[in-house]
Amino acid sequence: MKLRNIPFSPPDITEAEIAEVGEALRSGWITTGPRTKEFEKQIAARCGTSRAVCLNSATACMELALRVLGVGPGDEVIVPAYTYTATASVVHHVGARIVMVDTAPGSFEMNYDRLADAVTERTKVIIPVDLGGVVCDYDRIFAVVESKRPLFRPANDIQQAFGRIVVLADAAHAFGAERGGRPCGAIADFTSFSFHAVKNLTTAEGGALTWLPVEGIDDERIYKELQLLSLHGQNKDALAKTKLGAWEYDIIAPNFKCNMTDIMAALGLVQLDRYPELLRRRRQIIETYDRALEGCNVQVLNHYGPNHASSGHLYLVRLLGRDVAQRNAVIERMAERGIACNVHYKPLPMMTAYKALGFDIADFPNAYDQYRNEVTLPLHTRLSDEDVEYVISNFVEIISE
Repeated sequence: MKLRNIPFSPPDITEAEIAEVGEALRSGWITTGPRTKEFEKQIAARCGTSRAVCLNSATACMELALRVLGVGPGDEVIVPAYTYTATASVVHHVGARIVMVDTAPGSFEMNYDRLADAVTERTKVIIPVDLGGVVCDYDRIFAVVESKRPLFRPANDIQQAFGRIVVLADAAHAFGAERGGRPCGAIADFTSFSFHAVKNLTTAEGGALTWLPVEGIDDERIYKELQLLSLHGQNKDALAKTKLGAWEYDIIAPNFKCNMTDIMAALGLVQLDRYPELLRRRRQIIETYDRALEGCNVQVLNHYGPNHASSGHLYLVRLLGRDVAQRNAVIERMAERGIACNVHYKPLPMMTAYKALGFDIADFPNAYDQYRNEVTLPLHTRLSDEDVEYVISNFVEIISE
């Protein structure tokens, strides 16, 4: 078989994206402006929410959501141990305490019984992760939240309006997914999406935050607070200042700088137009992978079922009965054949930064068990049918030896 070069996750960019970015450049408006505002409207429409805010990353979206909620020193935020650092680092950024929960046995999702045990009077937010594009069981999560309502101690008016722990979804992988007939973005209280270069829908860097209505708190207030937080606390963005005689502005607070540009939004608007077809192609590849691996000693992430449809972001495979060294050898063998694979994820307690905060992987045995034999195969819309067959035939051959 002729050697191919199969990258792990290249961006799928066409001439349509290039043309729209060119139009943005020629328009003379390249920072936050009309295209960003239109992108926000279209994101909200896709998610079934009234508003969305687009920022420069999903990380910024999660951190600013915590800041809007007033989460800070003395508070606790629960996150899974099996995730990328951004899920937990934003908690550290705002000065709150990171509380990690192990996965359920044989699962990439949090152990919801352990989640309940982790809640205290200091718990303000839970951040579940929709890993690989599969939406978590938010019914279970909200059941935990409701059961712990008597413990909740609100510290400001927005927390008082919720009257319970807030659920902030790290849906970096899951734009376009759904569960129980509801689109991701309109399931958790707040939902953060990533449009990074390796994501299904890309703006090179970027992210969006959506939220559900909060009784007694106006959506416009949340939107304006997010704008202030993302633009130095300036009470007018550059677009508003272009109106005749409207140069003057105030700085309400010494805030942050993490807005999305119109160049990024131009890219995103075309990607949104193409997105239904991109999702269809991802599903086609996943179903081909699933069929090919049916007889192998592996466990794959369940992307599609009667109650859920994934965004098809990552194809996670567990090599049952294998250890870390054997898993790594498989990845090396695949690389020798020109196929780039990956691992999602090395649990946070194994990382230097989180070890320094006192976390120990020995306390998260299920997360380690998921990690030690996990391989992520290439899954992207630049794969041809021949590429997919090349990946499958080589992978099956290597893991069968």
